[in-house]
Amino acid sequence: MKIGIDALAFDVAKIHLPIAVLAKARNIEPEKLEKGLGLLKMTLPDTHQDTVVFGANALTKLIKEQQLDLSEIARIYVGTESSIDSSKPIASFLVALMEQKFGANTLEHCDAVDFTFACIGGVDAMQNCIDFVTLNPSKKAIVVTTDFAKYDLNSTGEYTQGAGAVAILITANPRIMTIEKNWGVSTKGVFDFFKPYRTITKEAITNNTNNEVWFNNLESEIEIHKDQPVFDGQYSNQCYMDRTRSAYFAFKKLKNSSETIYNSWKSIVMHLPYAFQGRRMLSEIYALDAGTTYLSGSEDATEYQNKLKEVSKSETYKTFVTEKLQPAEIASSLIGNLYTGSIFMGLLSTLAHFLGTNEEIANEKMGFLAYGSGSKSKVFEGTIEDQWKEALQPVALFETLEKSFEIDFETYEKLHKKEQHLSVQTPKNEWVLDRIESENPNSLGARYYKWVD
Repeated sequence: MKIGIDALAFDVAKIHLPIAVLAKARNIEPEKLEKGLGLLKMTLPDTHQDTVVFGANALTKLIKEQQLDLSEIARIYVGTESSIDSSKPIASFLVALMEQKFGANTLEHCDAVDFTFACIGGVDAMQNCIDFVTLNPSKKAIVVTTDFAKYDLNSTGEYTQGAGAVAILITANPRIMTIEKNWGVSTKGVFDFFKPYRTITKEAITNNTNNEVWFNNLESEIEIHKDQPVFDGQYSNQCYMDRTRSAYFAFKKLKNSSETIYNSWKSIVMHLPYAFQGRRMLSEIYALDAGTTYLSGSEDATEYQNKLKEVSKSETYKTFVTEKLQPAEIASSLIGNLYTGSIFMGLLSTLAHFLGTNEEIANEKMGFLAYGSGSKSKVFEGTIEDQWKEALQPVALFETLEKSFEIDFETYEKLHKKEQHLSVQTPKNEWVLDRIESENPNSLGARYYKWVD
């Protein structure tokens, strides 16, 4: 029986800063970011938005557009690395909000949990849901990826920021794509990118050496939460290459194939922290799996890297990128990094591209190279089904992205520093963060949401 993706929906931040504006403010040549990395726009949450809002909006669209019977939904699993609580999962918020909108107890018997492994958490959730539906083909499962990629001002990751969510319906006999059974995996425990608990001494804040109570904190150290990660860009790139290469050839071994695997894929969808990351990372796999000896015999790492650069600059590789990678890059250029949602937005971008060009891709295979820092890669493939166009019609990806509202640099910095308290755009037909409890000690910090017509 076929199991896979039956429908997709998305929600991204509705405001953006042009990359050229950021580049000029940071004394960076705009072409370096636009043509070098493929960046055009950077989406940002408005004051009434967070990861629950994005996830709830994407999920609401999916339910409405596909007219889903919630009694058939057995799982709502969330992939995220931007959780707003260390205990209560985003999935539990989503269940509550869907019942608030579509009826009390409609999801009472639906399982809900979050998956966290940096940017690959959504793929982990999807694989788990595919296994579940394989064993329970009459049931349906939903994966929601929701994240806010935020980096420190003036950091090397600042221009890759983005925010939004993708909701994926997993069923038997799917209309969009059947996910095949082979999954290549490669995992290593490293520190290429992470979000640690951080502390500062109470004395450093209060100048008090006696550890007196400060805002109900008895401890001498104050824990600090930051959305921004600790990361090493060059090391993270190497980890990305190492894990995806290992997972790719593990996948090839599972397929028991002597052929060049990527030649069988119509398109390739990769995790894209920025639009051109995939094309920069894939040249090694491209050369190694081509059956050539071009990279062999390198005397040292520098020589090997120089040969990789030659591969990436070759006309054959550029043609390969245009044909197989570029469709997935289009949306990334206009949105920024969605962390767990990046690879699924890449799929949406690819499908929307072929829909817009009226190219029939039914029965074609697509390859997926997922990556999450920390670090892990999964490589898998899917086959496009006959009803993919019909299932994709409600999505209107590029038409929606065209409506994004441009903000100026001053507003961007105020939002980043949380100095902007009024919404940039008045919310309409969407979920909003209504309030955060600040008085009741039994619900201190609880976040409450509402739907705005």
